[in-house]
Amino acid sequence: MSRGLKLPIGLGLSILIVLGIVIGYQLYQRFRPVVGGIARLRQFWADPEAHIDWTIRAGERCGEAPFLLPSDGYIGFFWGDSFRPGHAHQGLDIFGPIGPEGLGQTPVVAVYDGYLTRLPNWRSSVIIRIPEDPLNPGNQIWTYYTHMADAAGDSFIAADFPTGTYEKFVSAGTVLGHQGNYSANPDNPTGMHLHFSIVRDDGQGSYMNELEISNTLDPSSYLGIEVNVDRVDEGPVTCSE
Repeated sequence: MSRGLKLPIGLGLSILIVLGIVIGYQLYQRFRPVVGGIARLRQFWADPEAHIDWTIRAGERCGEAPFLLPSDGYIGFFWGDSFRPGHAHQGLDIFGPIGPEGLGQTPVVAVYDGYLTRLPNWRSSVIIRIPEDPLNPGNQIWTYYTHMADAAGDSFIAADFPTGTYEKFVSAGTVLGHQGNYSANPDNPTGMHLHFSIVRDDGQGSYMNELEISNTLDPSSYLGIEVNVDRVDEGPVTCSE
């Protein structure tokens, strides 16, 4: 009968240490951007006026980008950020320049002409159908905007778009509502911000599930700023970059 190979205790321990270092480094590299983003977000919230140069402006166009920027504020989290293992952020989180107490004060605008829908149970969200993707002609895409309500679900969406709105045309720059902190759990609200994403069409005239990053598009080329977490620099991202 053959016996299993046994490694010397010291060698086995060394291998475990090396594996631990490798895995630890990989985790650090994966979560480093979001950790840095949280630290800067705390700085921003502590004194937004002192960091106004970190912010973008609603309705601004960066260079020749097809889309306008969707809201005022600091881009705290990017497309592809990881908040936990196995999760990838599907869009951008833009935190208003007023700070976390400024609920319902920071405007959110349509980034491109399209047709707005707000389902009957959507307290904080709207989605806009863009029949012709400006970067990929022949394809349809959707832009999604959410967290436009307070923790209790009182909406900050503009009165022109009540629940049950379907396919209402809006032009680029139209005010859709204002940033909020709705999370569907009143005891655990998000920080005040806008979550914005670009959602793929399902090929049958509807949008795919926005909760999966594979169903969304990297917004960088559409907005004219680098917001893919794999390519962003350490510092804040603004239109001037």
